[in-house]
Amino acid sequence: MGLMLPGEQPPASGAEHPDHGSLDPADNRTRSSVITARAAHTFEPVGRSVAAARAFVRDTLQGWGFGDVVDDAVVLTSELVTNAVVHAGTAAEVVCLRSGDGVRIEVSDRYPEREIPLQSSGVAMGSPDREGGRGLQLCAALATRWGVEYSPAHKHVWFRLDLPERQVGTRTAGPSVSTELLPLADERVRVAVIQIDSEGAVSAWNDDAQELFGYPAKQIIGKPLTDYAAWPHTPGTSTGIAEALRLSRWEGSYGIRAADGRVVPVYASHLRVRDPQGEPSTVCLLVRDDERAVLATPQRGAAAESAHRADGQSTDPFETFIGSPAPDDLDGLLQRTVERSRDMLDGDAAFLLLATDDETELEVRATTGLPSARQRFARVPVDTGSGRYGTARMPAVHEDLSAVPGAVPLLNGTGMRSVVTVPLKVEGRLTGSLGVAAEGAGRYSNEEALRLQFAADRIALAVESARLGELERLRRGSLSFLVEASDLLAGTLDRDQTLALMAQMTVPTLATWCAVYTIADTASEPYLSYVLHEDEERIDGLKALLGRIDPPEPVPTPGARIWPAPARAAHEAALEASVRSLDDEPHHLGSGIGSTLTTAASVGGETVVLPLVARNRVIGMLVLGKPSEDHFRQENLELAEDLSRRAALALDNSRLYSERMAISQSLQRSLLPPDMPEVPGVEVEVIYRAAGEGNEVGGDFYDLFTIPDGAYGFAIGDVCGTGPEAAAVTGLARHALRLLAREGYSGPAVLERLNNAILDEGERSRFLTLLYGELRPQEDGSALLKVVCAGHPLPLRLRQDGSVEAAAEPQPLLGVMDDLELYEQTVRLESGDVLLCVTDGITERREGSRMLGDDGLAEVLKGCTGLTAGAVAARVMRAVERFAADSPSDDMAILTMRVPEPQRN
Repeated sequence: MGLMLPGEQPPASGAEHPDHGSLDPADNRTRSSVITARAAHTFEPVGRSVAAARAFVRDTLQGWGFGDVVDDAVVLTSELVTNAVVHAGTAAEVVCLRSGDGVRIEVSDRYPEREIPLQSSGVAMGSPDREGGRGLQLCAALATRWGVEYSPAHKHVWFRLDLPERQVGTRTAGPSVSTELLPLADERVRVAVIQIDSEGAVSAWNDDAQELFGYPAKQIIGKPLTDYAAWPHTPGTSTGIAEALRLSRWEGSYGIRAADGRVVPVYASHLRVRDPQGEPSTVCLLVRDDERAVLATPQRGAAAESAHRADGQSTDPFETFIGSPAPDDLDGLLQRTVERSRDMLDGDAAFLLLATDDETELEVRATTGLPSARQRFARVPVDTGSGRYGTARMPAVHEDLSAVPGAVPLLNGTGMRSVVTVPLKVEGRLTGSLGVAAEGAGRYSNEEALRLQFAADRIALAVESARLGELERLRRGSLSFLVEASDLLAGTLDRDQTLALMAQMTVPTLATWCAVYTIADTASEPYLSYVLHEDEERIDGLKALLGRIDPPEPVPTPGARIWPAPARAAHEAALEASVRSLDDEPHHLGSGIGSTLTTAASVGGETVVLPLVARNRVIGMLVLGKPSEDHFRQENLELAEDLSRRAALALDNSRLYSERMAISQSLQRSLLPPDMPEVPGVEVEVIYRAAGEGNEVGGDFYDLFTIPDGAYGFAIGDVCGTGPEAAAVTGLARHALRLLAREGYSGPAVLERLNNAILDEGERSRFLTLLYGELRPQEDGSALLKVVCAGHPLPLRLRQDGSVEAAAEPQPLLGVMDDLELYEQTVRLESGDVLLCVTDGITERREGSRMLGDDGLAEVLKGCTGLTAGAVAARVMRAVERFAADSPSDDMAILTMRVPEPQRN
């Protein structure tokens, strides 16, 4: 259809391109090239001019008797005129020049801004699978010679089609056979010659007809032949006698009711002709059926089943119609089919629909001359229901669609009035429907239906094969898509990330935009949780639009259902914005109306809702949408349904995980001590790190609390193990310490009673190391500590001179023996002294075979002289983290206490 593609180099001015079938200059055949007739017409730059140009060329060539090249000439003219009036946007002049041996057709357009191209060695043809850009390629494939000529103000593309050689002599012949094998005839073979006028009445009746059927001419002339014809009513045969008489040619068997009442089987050959005044009539030659050899066209042998090219190679009938090379993809094949069908019948539009596997619906897959973006993938029922596709299983001709509205739903509102449709069938099964439409009424008859049916029969098997190949590719792609989606959804338990993944996997793969509604519980309303559009600038407008309408109903029925509310709301918003803009001056118009109209266009297509069902409960809805007048493919909806099931389970898992995590964190926070009290005259700092992702409390714990007589109890301990089981013993220990200490028990008594409580847990009990002490600030600025170290790493005391020593002696741990004999030790912290208490997660920090240990911890503490309690704790933690590259595998706790130095005046 296109003359030039972007970046294409045209041939030199006046260059000719002979194809493989052009005449050899050395050929001694004499054929006249003298121009004997000329016809020209100029067409305005409007879409309907293409159909008018096709009709002009067809009528001109038919009038010249060039029927052999009409179809090729119409196809090429259609492509070149479309380029001029549609793509170039200029008027096109078509000139037809007749010579004795062929026809030359020139298509000119005015395109003065094009520079005259330089000499080039070749022409880039473009892709044959697109609707535009094939003009030169088709010229090369179909024309005998062609060329492009440029002038400063015009561009001419011309092509020449030579008439085929009309050989003189034998057309067909059979072998010599013995007399016994010759067909048997009566006294003599009689050929009835009957002529039927345009009204179907007999206008001529020869003597052989009278002899065969017994009617004299005066008795039958003027009467309809249909009154005497015994036409076979075979199921599946749609052509009747009246239709057969209107076809350009027809050959076959039927019967004639003779004067004596019997039916005479005849074999007939019909030829449609017209008289000098242009009135059509049909000449019928009839012989007895057993003498059909007189009229029957000989059957072609297997070698002649297909046409032959000039180089002697056979041509596939499919390629004869669809062109060569044939598109290797389904969409390209369907698009080429509708374009050729439109050109073949001089239509203004054409369309092709494919049937679903159960043949209950037809899906629009290719159109030309129609708003294809609006109709693509739309579906209509075949046999029942409102808006059904009438007579899809049989050829049909509608002379005026205004008299039968809705007969072809695809054409509603398109301005098309006449249409011919034919089925595509493979092994008797409906696989699709092909149609050609025109803006005028009464454009098509059964003759065009027969021509279109022949074309449909040629391509049906190729279309079905390509469709099955596409389905197989889609299924493989769907499986790959679902596997990847499952991996992504299984890789996160975060609710917000799951919502984002759901949307990102559907846009733009399955839909133009997506929204996810979630339902917290059965008593809650759906909540708009996430919105995504392939154009990020439209997300805010889309979210605002969806926020103004009620959410879809949470129906648990599986499958996608249409949701018209967004498209309706977008249409109403666009209408309101347009009405408001009429009252404003142009320079006062803001960007609001533009944004509203953009949102309306992006939401104006088909919108579907898929329920998100998990564990027999609707937990949300997945909404997918298309832009204005666009539709979903059924395969994509089925894939979206599979995705929604996986996404629903992932979303529910993330919800359950979030709920359990919230509960766990709440319980863990309850095990941590509340805000620690301030101890007068003593700095206190704590650092706590629980091992394991998401854990706030583990087996290590600490505490600082008030006890009677102005003292403070402190503790740091380590329960065997980590995780929830260790945390349970942690809670028991911390609360028991507080309770017993405030009851006035001494340190050893507190720990002995805690030991009994742990042993009472039975199988759930775990041994516990614990450093417990009582802190009493003194009036002289020092601090007196009484400590019990039950199996715990010994506390270290840092003096002002930098020396480090253990501040207690080791004693038995808790939770192992019934009878413990514990004692407390007294430690006094002077001004500037630091007491460091840690759990074994600090001292047992490892890097390979190395371990930090008590000595390593003491070395770190020696460098902390003069630091505050907080600085000491931070330095120790940094040293522990740097000791090994791996993340800590054990809980860690640090408790530091320091008596500050008195401030100097």
